[in-house]
Amino acid sequence: MSPDELVYLGILTASIPIGFLFRYLSPPVKQGAALLVGLSVTIAACQIHTLHSLVTVIGTWIIIKTSWRTSPALTLGWTFLYLLFFRLVTWFGLPTPTPFANAIQLILTLKMVSLANEVHSYHLEKKKEVTSFSKSPVIGGLTQEPSLYDILSYSYCYVGIMTGPFFRFQTFVDWLRQPNPLTLPGWVPCLQRLKLVPLYGALFLSVNSVFPLAYVRTDEFLEHHFFFRLFYMMVVFFVFRMRFYAAWCGAEAGCISAGLGGYPEGALAKPGGGPTVNYSPDPNIPVAYDFRTIQNIDCYNTDFCVKVRHGMRYWNMTVQWWLHHYIYPNSPFKAYTLRAGWTMFISAYWHGLHAGYYLSFLTIPLCIAAESAMEASVRSKLGPQGQNVFDWVHWFLKMRAYDYMCMGFVLLKASDTVNYWMSIYFVMHVIAIGFIILAKVLRGGKREGKRGEKEGRTAGDKADKTKEEINEKKE
Repeated sequence: MSPDELVYLGILTASIPIGFLFRYLSPPVKQGAALLVGLSVTIAACQIHTLHSLVTVIGTWIIIKTSWRTSPALTLGWTFLYLLFFRLVTWFGLPTPTPFANAIQLILTLKMVSLANEVHSYHLEKKKEVTSFSKSPVIGGLTQEPSLYDILSYSYCYVGIMTGPFFRFQTFVDWLRQPNPLTLPGWVPCLQRLKLVPLYGALFLSVNSVFPLAYVRTDEFLEHHFFFRLFYMMVVFFVFRMRFYAAWCGAEAGCISAGLGGYPEGALAKPGGGPTVNYSPDPNIPVAYDFRTIQNIDCYNTDFCVKVRHGMRYWNMTVQWWLHHYIYPNSPFKAYTLRAGWTMFISAYWHGLHAGYYLSFLTIPLCIAAESAMEASVRSKLGPQGQNVFDWVHWFLKMRAYDYMCMGFVLLKASDTVNYWMSIYFVMHVIAIGFIILAKVLRGGKREGKRGEKEGRTAGDKADKTKEEINEKKE
């Protein structure tokens, strides 16, 4: 492990016992302590580069105080433009930010955009109340505009400050105001999230030592036969998954130990967003709680969901919620595939300026188009047994698509990514385009094809939603 990874591991490990201590604190003390611990970690890890995050926070506060009506759009523009400056600081003679400063800046960008939207919603609902003389039934809405201290406390809250998960300001407020935090489940769900972390960590270290990523960039790698080169992307993505499975499960355990994101199961909380219904528990019945709000990874469904577009739902789940609520609806395009492409482009920009991010993320819409086309033209015409076989083949190709796209995500450079994809003859691009062409031939009509594709996607989504609800009930 690199020195940076050891620091991350140390922060994650320390956050778990610290979280249990925070359950004993009163709301004002908890807020101040969370800010103090988080700011101390930030200054220790980032030093002078802490100023980047501070400037971002102050800028967002000024925008919100100046014009809450336009704050969502202005904050998105402000934080994303500052991300550009942050990544190009060396052009201005400034020192290169540390990886820790980059991690904090990424999470902070999500928080500030979400905060501006929450404040905007608060003012809109307040105006409705004045007009209708009744309280508006908003799920998880703010009760007052946050102060600068509140915003700083939220921004530098030690929980997930470098690793995530992302959580809304309202989730932070609910955490501070928990009436009986000691009654929330703690050790059991925490250990549940940690039980496979040693396995993930061991697999990451062992497989990475045998199949290092750097080997892909060597001339010797290209001397191997096609199937070895194809196999290598599968191993790289496996290592990639194990690394993030371990990190995100550990980060979730840190949230659980502190009680952050704990809501009654009846509130039907969603990762990143929190409760989705107004829920008033019966005082005579014991309340069951979950931590769905801070769930950032579903390891099983990441590996075994069938579709490319659904694979994203179980990976970095809180960020996916953020993209779905703040980016996807505001896309300049109406078509599903183009909207998905726009969202993936924004996601790539959020991750960084490396060309590999864009090459990978912008391949996703092509894969989505291919699977939607094949579902409409082939799967919809098969019987139950045929659909089962189709789904297994679909799953296999979905995993290979993510293997393929992962190479751009980890190689970063355009030349390295293209050279690797060229070494395997752009196989997944060829397969995706081939399926789209095949689907058009089988459909035999453009208008009918579009309708069939939409129906196939809708039917597939309904089926997958049903499966997700069943899995949630089992959990």
